[in-house]
Order: sequence, then structure tokens, then C-alpha cells
Amino acid sequence: MINLIKLSVGTESVESLQAWHNSPRPKGPDGLPRHITRMWPKREAELLDGGSIYWVIKGVVQARQKLLRLDEVIGEDGIRRCALVFEPELIRTAPVLKKPFQGWRYLKPEDAPPDISARRAKEDALPPELSAALADIGIL
Repeated sequence: MINLIKLSVGTESVESLQAWHNSPRPKGPDGLPRHITRMWPKREAELLDGGSIYWVIKGVVQARQKLLRLDEVIGEDGIRRCALVFEPELIRTAPVLKKPFQGWRYLKPEDAPPDISARRAKEDALPPELSAALADIGIL
């Protein structure tokens, strides 16, 4: 099993990413949220064996979504692209600082931040920078 990690460009918070995924624009014909990317992951079987996409919001990994499948999408330009299709629910993770990068990257399970507890997920969120700093020193 392997995961993906991707910057969520223009997203301000986990809540704004959830709102985006709940809107009609990112949904495919089946109503599930998806993200279309140029590159088709070569490690498809590993991704679909329980992998997730981890979202970097404002420089901090803050949430993940379980990957369901990869769909082929042919653009108006005739180029084959990949739609990463995932479950609608975002799962909050322990915050981890992440430097900017382009596109998506593979993320090994041992390098992925753990999910936060359901109790913590219901609490008012700390500012991402503070939360990441506390996690970095082992407090969260």
C-alpha cells in the first residue's frame, strides 16, 4: 500500500476543502469528488490497496481522503489524464509541516501523519502553524 500527497492550492482550511468537495464542480458523473491530474500513477495497484491522498493546506498536512479508484479522462485537447476519485469524507490528521512542491508525490505509510482522534477532530482547530509547531515538539 502507498499513499499520495498533494498541495491543496487556494484552500484556507480543512473546512474550505470539505466545502469545495461538497460543491458540484469537483464531482464526477457518480457524484464522488475527484481531482484530475496529468500524470497517471505507475503504482496504481498499491494506491488502490487502501491508499489515501494527504492534503497539504497552507504548508501543513492536515487531512486525508481514501482513494477509491483512478478514472481515465480524455480532455478536449485529446490528452489522456487521470481522475483521482476519493471518498467524500475528509479525515483530519496530525499536522505536519511540508515544504512546497509541484504535482503529487508518493507518500509511504510509515511517513504519513496519523489520524487525529474523533474527539480532537470535533474541537475548535488551532491555527495550522501553531498546531504543526506543537506536533513538531511532540505535544499534539
